[in-house]
Amino acid sequence: MSAATIAPILPVTRYPLLRCLAIYRSMPLLSGATVLLFVLVNAALVCQQWLLGQAVHDVTAGRAVLRLADGTLDHAPALRWLLLLGGVALARALMLYAVALASQQCNQRLLTQLRARIFSHIQQLQLAYHWRQGMGELVNRTTRDADKVRDAMITFWRQGVDTLLVLVAVLGLLCWYHPALGLVPLLLCMAALALLLRQAGHLVRLDRATGAAYDRVSQDIAEGVTGVRVIKSFVLEQQRSTRFAGEVALFARQARAALAYASSRVPLPQAVVAMGHVWIMLYGALLVERGQLNLGQLTAALLLATMLVFRLEGVGRAMQAWSDARASAGRIWELLDTPLALAGGAGQLPPGPLGCRLARVALAAPGGGKLILDDCSFTIAPGETVALVGATGAGKSMLAHLLPRLLQPDGGSVHLGSDAMGWHDAAGLDLPALRRRVHVLPQESFLFSDTVAANLRMAAPEASDAELRRALQLASAGEIVAGLEHGMQTRLGERGTTLSGGQRQRLCLARALLAAPDLLVLDDATSALDAVTERRILGALRGEGGARTMLLVASKLSTVLHADRVLLLEGGRIAAAGTHAQLLASQPAYRELLGIAGEGGHE
Repeated sequence: MSAATIAPILPVTRYPLLRCLAIYRSMPLLSGATVLLFVLVNAALVCQQWLLGQAVHDVTAGRAVLRLADGTLDHAPALRWLLLLGGVALARALMLYAVALASQQCNQRLLTQLRARIFSHIQQLQLAYHWRQGMGELVNRTTRDADKVRDAMITFWRQGVDTLLVLVAVLGLLCWYHPALGLVPLLLCMAALALLLRQAGHLVRLDRATGAAYDRVSQDIAEGVTGVRVIKSFVLEQQRSTRFAGEVALFARQARAALAYASSRVPLPQAVVAMGHVWIMLYGALLVERGQLNLGQLTAALLLATMLVFRLEGVGRAMQAWSDARASAGRIWELLDTPLALAGGAGQLPPGPLGCRLARVALAAPGGGKLILDDCSFTIAPGETVALVGATGAGKSMLAHLLPRLLQPDGGSVHLGSDAMGWHDAAGLDLPALRRRVHVLPQESFLFSDTVAANLRMAAPEASDAELRRALQLASAGEIVAGLEHGMQTRLGERGTTLSGGQRQRLCLARALLAAPDLLVLDDATSALDAVTERRILGALRGEGGARTMLLVASKLSTVLHADRVLLLEGGRIAAAGTHAQLLASQPAYRELLGIAGEGGHE
């Protein structure tokens, strides 16, 4: 079942584990069958204990083995008891096997659905959220935290549902023997559970600290792997290893503190329940003396009391697992409750050349605070190639991400279209359809650990080999593939690390071209290319027929020279617009950005 079909979850944020339990509503037949099997198992348990008491009573009364008139012994009654008890034990064993399979199936389905929901939600969150969060933390919520919730659900069935049914069955049989035999153990069990619940809050706080320490360990691992070239370049191996050892040591201390607290608190509730064992022995002996209870029933009652003691020991361990999982579930729902903010509409852009228009757009830095863009307005006509320049940190990349609605403006509006087709507010457009028409190619090229062909076809799954070669030719990447051992079937390393930066940029550009966007934004996506290769690529793109609109976020003069117009972003808004020659003559800040000295524009 997909994440989208999961039943609505409880809105109460204070009870994250209950919200996880609510996912069982999406599998009513399986979870219902599991509960029924638990009921049957515990009914068989009560039956087994009652029969054992009756058998012991027959043995003590001399009815299990009878002496016949001829002096021989009749073992038939004892044999019947053995067969009956053995049959009940076998039936219970088979049901225990079935209930274990059913509960494991429930837990695995819950884990699958929860992970699918987390992954789907992460994919739909705004880029600003990903910029604020560490990769290690997001991975942990999908793996470690989800696994802890699954482990808690295992104890939910084994120590939650099963223990509750055992308590009902055991205390019910004790009360049937005599009300006082069941009442005192019931009160003692309630007191022990109250003690365990009182300890749970502190266990949650300890596990939150442990989880935060684990996040830092994971983040260090992720950075150590992805940043290995930087670490080696600056000879930081020892420094990073020392830092990592410190993070691991902190995690170990937090984990030991949580384990020590749980281990030191469980014996007290267990001792409280064990007092019920003493009560049954003393009061039961008195009832036997009065003739209100037989010896077999007292034996069964003592066995039942022993079962309660061991059950509560399991509940103590389950409390620790639930406390751990409560912290993990809280972290999961903290992520899942993060609003997507980018809710698409139902609008569709008409076919045809596409331009864009920003009207008084304001955009704050990720996390809020200072405005990066403020009262930013401009228009790009369909088929036009425009360069956007500005100082580092001026907000060029954030502006580029507004066009396909990878970011949402805090004020103003973004429109797409043309004078002929009309201008359509991007906020009211269908997101998938919009992003097929508008594509941003970032400076940081990303290739998946797959073949070249598979990476290219992510933009166009049905593309033929001829179309792949055409896109590679436009991106001047044909010689890259030709130089690979297996051509387009060559598997690339993780993030494409087997290629150079310029090669990755050209393959990513070929992938973007396969999507055939009407508006293509190159966010410094040719920064790793030499001037000759860049000129060849941009010249080929402009020579395709003029239907494609391009916005070139540029930091190099060689890129700017390919634009029809140039926009100068300064102070959060477009400070100047015009051709390269016009800005060169009138804008000192423009000349300074491009490293061109003198009023006449001489280099």
